[in-house]
Amino acid sequence: MKQLRPAAPQLASIEPYDPKYIPADVMISANENPLDVPFEIRREIERAIRKVPFNRYPDPLANGLRDLIAEANGLDRDQVLMGNGGDELLFDIALAYGGPGRKFLNVPPTFSVYVNNAQLTNTEIVNVQRRRDFRIDEFAVVKRLELGDIDYTIITSPNNPTGDIVSSSFVKRLLNASDTLVVIDEAYFEFSRFTVRHLIEQFENLVILRTFSKAFSLAGVRIGYLLGSEAALRELKKVRQPYSVDAVSQAIARVVYEHRAEFEPGIDTIIEQRERVIDGLGALPYTQVFPSQANYVLFRFDQRVDAADVWKKLFDASVLVRDFSRAPGLENCLRVSIGTEEENDRFLKSLGAILDSVGK
Repeated sequence: MKQLRPAAPQLASIEPYDPKYIPADVMISANENPLDVPFEIRREIERAIRKVPFNRYPDPLANGLRDLIAEANGLDRDQVLMGNGGDELLFDIALAYGGPGRKFLNVPPTFSVYVNNAQLTNTEIVNVQRRRDFRIDEFAVVKRLELGDIDYTIITSPNNPTGDIVSSSFVKRLLNASDTLVVIDEAYFEFSRFTVRHLIEQFENLVILRTFSKAFSLAGVRIGYLLGSEAALRELKKVRQPYSVDAVSQAIARVVYEHRAEFEPGIDTIIEQRERVIDGLGALPYTQVFPSQANYVLFRFDQRVDAADVWKKLFDASVLVRDFSRAPGLENCLRVSIGTEEENDRFLKSLGAILDSVGK
């Protein structure tokens, strides 16, 4: 049998993205909403799906959904673009604004998919490392953009996995520094109550990424969207797959977005539980907890505790969190998503028992 022809050379050094999503009783590793879509909204979704003709292609641009989102954000339809989750849109950004001879400015540690997309598109990666407290080195980032050779940058607010947000003043400095496309990833903004949406009218080079996966409990449906200038989104339309958002997903998302206010009590509960988890982690020995404005919390152990070993012991107790202990800049760190009150209690109790056994 003949051997398989090698794949594209840029794939040689890339490891497939692996969220280590394995079954457990308490699933608090993937930043999902622990609350499912409310029953009455599910009933309405079922009625909407019954009207979907499965034998027809979906609206290529999901215009009905775009109109809803545009109206809610005070924008025109052409300032909204839908995607198959935020992940597709992030790849489209790399396709449209990256490529050979072009540069992406990254601020690690942050979402690893940004770098993967740059590698897949043969885009040069320029890293400006965050400070030890995970805050962005704002002066260094602005100075690098002012050189004028960066084609796009992505700033996550709240940042994944560190949970911190950026200020409007910093974003304005980025947008004024050059004509670089500045993408603000606001996948978790509903939990921080902070957005830079108000800057869109002022800056053609600003694009904001949002998703239905987190606050709106639709991680299993795959719907994301961009807000930005018509000029920027026009370029992204050139590279997106024409039918990437299927008709069923569009129907589900329309119903959920029309009822988005009904998700606010659940969001409030997650924010309250986040503070409980931060306080609980802060009371444990050997543990440094970082502030978070998202639906997850990053924490680090001191040299007396091996985070990977703690992750395994938590999993043995059927509690799944995310292990970042071997990621550059995140050494000995774990991240926990905010679950239900019962899930958070079980996590804190299990972790406390593990740490109580250290040195015994």
